[in-house]
Amino acid sequence: MRRSSARLLTLGLVALLLIAAAALALVRNEPEIGIAPRSTKPKLMLVTTLPLMFPEEFSLEGGGSKALEALETRYLVVPLGTTDARSLGQGRILLMAHALPQPAQSLVDLDRWVQRGGRLLLLADPKLDWPSKRPLGDKLRPPPSFADTGLLAHWGLQLVRSTSDGGVSGKVGPDPVLFSSPGAIRKGRADCELEAKGIIARCRIGKGRVTLIADADWLNVDDRPEGEGRDEGLGFLLRELARLER
Repeated sequence: MRRSSARLLTLGLVALLLIAAAALALVRNEPEIGIAPRSTKPKLMLVTTLPLMFPEEFSLEGGGSKALEALETRYLVVPLGTTDARSLGQGRILLMAHALPQPAQSLVDLDRWVQRGGRLLLLADPKLDWPSKRPLGDKLRPPPSFADTGLLAHWGLQLVRSTSDGGVSGKVGPDPVLFSSPGAIRKGRADCELEAKGIIARCRIGKGRVTLIADADWLNVDDRPEGEGRDEGLGFLLRELARLER
């Protein structure tokens, strides 16, 4: 009888220990229940005049562009006003999509940021075909051409306007990309690789890297149905940023 009682007591203690362990496990896991895991997306800083973040008419209906939706699948998009040192300190990757001319000090800060290891995807369109409902001269209308204020020349690059207008299909990676009146890039002393007949230049600038694309219209995919260059354009955007992350 004594052995049976001792055995029952031992089994009871084991059961209590198992219940206690299960309860402790539940307590430890409770804070994670119903809470999304912390995001590991890198920050992508964005400077642009194009209607990527908001519709051109600033309507409260609808969200951002298809390009923004694609970017947000992989990045935490942080819009910037200028490329000053304080703003650039927020991240390591920057997308400048047909941006306004930057103040002189911001250009100095941008160059320094790249030289120290920053990654820049720069869309510099010498002839923008992107349609706009805003009248010419409106400050909120994207400028008709990219204004190079000396930064490209400082990096040993030259942006040349195309002599022909209209769509140009360029093979970049696995898919064709539809450009519109793209320019061409010429390199002088720059350490760059040119692709797509000079529409794209991938360069090493100091410790950093810059991908320059002489067109921005390929990013206007919102009005394109599937199968007419929309997915290819968005894929191209994400692939170029992924290249810069390496």
